[in-house]
Amino acid sequence: MFFSPLSVLCKLSGYAMSEKKYTIQDKNGQPVPVIVRRDKRLKKSSRWQPQPDGSILLRVPYHLRKTQLEQILKQITRRLEKQEKLAERRTDAELQERAEYLNKKCFGGHIQWRAIRWVNNMNTRLGSCTNGGATDGHIRISDKIKDWPQWVIDSVIAHELVHRLHADHSPEFWQTLTEGYPLTERARGFVMGIGFAQGQSYEDD
Repeated sequence: MFFSPLSVLCKLSGYAMSEKKYTIQDKNGQPVPVIVRRDKRLKKSSRWQPQPDGSILLRVPYHLRKTQLEQILKQITRRLEKQEKLAERRTDAELQERAEYLNKKCFGGHIQWRAIRWVNNMNTRLGSCTNGGATDGHIRISDKIKDWPQWVIDSVIAHELVHRLHADHSPEFWQTLTEGYPLTERARGFVMGIGFAQGQSYEDD
């Protein structure tokens, strides 16, 4: 793990802030940019969250000491490692369980399907759902999104579930999806950001 700072000064909404860009490494040795924003509105707690472009925004108290910041960066590194290990353990059975949960919570348990599983042959598509034929009711989710935030994965699952009610992307489809899963548009923004950062466009289905 290593840190490489690059200073940038800014002001936002009248509150003085300073930003520095650090780089940490994931468990595969790949760089993960971390934007550290010192915020005078924060007194003790620090907050961080992944950004659509793959970086991490970390907000810390303005006068946080460098040694404390380094500890927080190490904590984030360990947290990312745990998330990646969790993604590796995700199975078809867990995917089925998650789909059943979302069906009940978001759609009243009214949607039916035959099978849902992870697949490794989707490069840009996030998922697919078959209506009719020998594979009617089969839902496939790209395993390339296994390490994405759970709420984004949930949006992809919900998207494919709704295709059991509406085969195309009709206004009725989007109404059912967004009413059932309110984070849909936020998740689509995340997916667009990931695609932009990776230089490719992901497809709903």
